[in-house]
Amino acid sequence: MDAPHLHIVVYPWFALGHLIPYLQLSNKLAKEGHKISFFIPRKTKAKLEPFNLYPNLITFIPITVPHVDGLPLGAETTADVPYSLFPHIMTAMDLTENDIEHFLHDLKPSIVFFDFTHWMPKLTRRLGIKSVQYFIVSPVAIGYGCSHERQQGIGGSNLTEAQLSVPPSGYPDSSIKLHVHEARAMALRRKWKFGGNVLFYERLYNGLIGSDALGFRTCREIDGPFVDYLEKEFGKPVLLSGILIPETPTSALDKKWATWLGGFRAGSVIYCAFGSECILKQEQFQELLLGLEQSGMPFLAALKPPMGFKSVEAALPDGFHERVEGKGIVEGGWIQQQLILEHPSIGCFVTHCGRGSLSEALVNQCQLVLLPHEGDHIFNARLMSNNLKVGVEVEKGEEDGLFTKESVCKAVRTVMDDDNETGREIRANKTKLRQLLLSNNLETSYIDTFCEQLQALLK
Repeated sequence: MDAPHLHIVVYPWFALGHLIPYLQLSNKLAKEGHKISFFIPRKTKAKLEPFNLYPNLITFIPITVPHVDGLPLGAETTADVPYSLFPHIMTAMDLTENDIEHFLHDLKPSIVFFDFTHWMPKLTRRLGIKSVQYFIVSPVAIGYGCSHERQQGIGGSNLTEAQLSVPPSGYPDSSIKLHVHEARAMALRRKWKFGGNVLFYERLYNGLIGSDALGFRTCREIDGPFVDYLEKEFGKPVLLSGILIPETPTSALDKKWATWLGGFRAGSVIYCAFGSECILKQEQFQELLLGLEQSGMPFLAALKPPMGFKSVEAALPDGFHERVEGKGIVEGGWIQQQLILEHPSIGCFVTHCGRGSLSEALVNQCQLVLLPHEGDHIFNARLMSNNLKVGVEVEKGEEDGLFTKESVCKAVRTVMDDDNETGREIRANKTKLRQLLLSNNLETSYIDTFCEQLQALLK
């Protein structure tokens, strides 16, 4: 006899980079017949509705985001404010707790998925509902930064750079370490108050210890040892949804890009993109573009204007536009990344190492050049380069964390040069992993097991 269908509430952090992956998961669960109530900021609802593939099973429930002093009027998500105001968005989200309690009381779901609302486990337990802290970041990053040793051991939020440069005890891969500039940034982040007086890592840790289970958008083929580590560390099930390969869009690639890419031979074009929230300083923006130019290969760079600039054109290096005309494009607007990566002309992807971008790249034929920006991107890059050996990380200064045009060019040529021994090994590993991820029924089996484990939580 088939298990009964579940009613699941999801309440992700108010950032499109979290809302969209949660909707991808909701689509996979709805495909299996489960009912989803998706709590979403009121004005943001319209942006996600086109991506709801099962409107008969996925219901968007608009949440009124309270105004918080310091936020622009009407601000709802991180897309509405600069990075420095993200904690204010979290404060506003925390202020919805009473509204969420009323919704949960009326809806009576079986399970709630959350990520940053650290008060959710206590609330759901009081209402007799199970909670799953579902992360869009990797087990590699959570294990490194949020272990009991990090949170409860000597130092806590005052851990030194030296302590943070090496993994905690029992961590499954000693080769994943932080450079000086990365450890410095992590030490600062550990003191970051992210919503009210709650520290960022304290917020994550409260969810880790309070939830009934943990969930990740990954698979054992990529993160197996780190999943085992977290299960042992926190003594609770770790559920894996698979990497959630996006459905192929029904829309075609814009004619502009299809025509331009079609003018180059297969596997010859570099695609460079840094996600929706990564903004470089002008000096690094220019070094990146000069490195792509120096490679001698055609390229399409989809980048936000650097800090202090309103357009990418105004920030280009002197004479750059004229030198690369016909073989290089810098685009500052939104681009159809999934369709770009699927295009046969794309041979290399220079990425900031967000998990969503990496998942799209791993199932396509492009080679990976890893240029992590911050936070979990760093751990993703180490996993891909050191552990799985499916990409090359761009070298940066140990102290200042800056890359050069030469280091960008070197990484690109390493993965693209047929005669480079390191490149040959990386390309073979990447092909093998791609075939594994696309193998018959892998994704289906992960979703099936994920649903079975959700059912088991209710017993």
